[in-house]
Amino acid sequence: MANGAPISLVDLLLSMSEAMDLVSPSLVNHQKQVAYIALDLAAEMDWPHDQQQEVAVAGTLHDAGALSTREKLQLLQFDAPGLDRHCEAGYRLLRLFGPFSAAAQMVRYHHTPWSRGAGIQANGQPVPRGSHLLHLADRIAVLVDKGEEVLSQVPGIREKIEEHSGDLFVPEMVDAFRRLAEKEYFWFDLVSHSIGATLRRRMVLPALPLETESVAGIAEMFSYIIDFRSRFTASHSSGLAVNAEALARVAGFSDEDCRWMRVAGNLHDLGKLAVPTEILEKPAGLTPQERDVMRCHTYHTYRVLEPIAAFERIIAWAAFHHERLDGRGYPFHLAAKDLSVGSRIMAVADAYTACMEDRPYRKSMGSRATVETLQTMARQSALDPGIVRLLEVHQDEINAARCSVQARSQREYEEFSRPAESKG
Repeated sequence: MANGAPISLVDLLLSMSEAMDLVSPSLVNHQKQVAYIALDLAAEMDWPHDQQQEVAVAGTLHDAGALSTREKLQLLQFDAPGLDRHCEAGYRLLRLFGPFSAAAQMVRYHHTPWSRGAGIQANGQPVPRGSHLLHLADRIAVLVDKGEEVLSQVPGIREKIEEHSGDLFVPEMVDAFRRLAEKEYFWFDLVSHSIGATLRRRMVLPALPLETESVAGIAEMFSYIIDFRSRFTASHSSGLAVNAEALARVAGFSDEDCRWMRVAGNLHDLGKLAVPTEILEKPAGLTPQERDVMRCHTYHTYRVLEPIAAFERIIAWAAFHHERLDGRGYPFHLAAKDLSVGSRIMAVADAYTACMEDRPYRKSMGSRATVETLQTMARQSALDPGIVRLLEVHQDEINAARCSVQARSQREYEEFSRPAESKG
């Protein structure tokens, strides 16, 4: 991108973790807290540095498989039933990005009880000790009441954890927690608004080279986390990404920038992780309040990606897809002079993809009606007329590519949605 600097994998991880916790105030910083606790526990037990880092990565993404708002909130209950349902889903998502393979295995079993040593295996497979550390860290985190002073809660939290030493948790790990619990800094760090900065200092991960191959993999993985929350959005980002890439190509973008446009397309709806599934799947028109909730998603996409300095152009391409040339879009009310060609391409690609998809409240509009809709939007200064004309001229090839990639994404969603026990 613009400055050629490598991308901090730590910044990218923490940004994505923050996005996944946006859906409810109760979840804010939850995954960062689990990562922090796991990192401190691993250090307390003198784990090798690389294993400390791996368990911290797993902590930042451990709830990736909890896709609905209801399921995420249920996970905050210490004794909630079915805690392992999201573990397999998280594993299937995280393994899509090779560097997260160790984290994926930890996430897969991170609610496996120790059961007096029987938890060393699950379903005939070895359980990584990092999974048991994550389990303990996660349950410590959910016991913290964010509305109360933290030190006054320590005796009760310690008692609850010690009560389950041997059955839920590995005794050695509980002993490490007992030692940590005596140190005030541990609790102050845990509830601090600066916990992200603390993790940035302590997590040491290799930077991603500024090449589309490395970044495209993690962007595609997160597009699944964004889209697989609902069957109605299961292939939206992949379809939009290929449309945006194709439009950029016919608009004269370089091969490299076309690939970056695809990355931006896969991340454009990152902020929708803050939108409850019930709104995404509502089979009727949204209320004014629900529309306001939906309108926040581009803002969150922008703010979540903003700390990643190397993503300057990607952020503009991804987050401005609901801005308008006349300045009446949202959330920043940018006008034509502020919108790059890439941002305008993304807006057209998003509108086209949305019109061509089935939604909870309507079927696909079809090619002719979609183009007419986009032409009307261009006349009303919502979309760039030149980009709309490019789409119209090249619609057959663009739509064929969209259909192919969305069919693949839909198959992957159906495979992902099948219960693990029915596979094979």
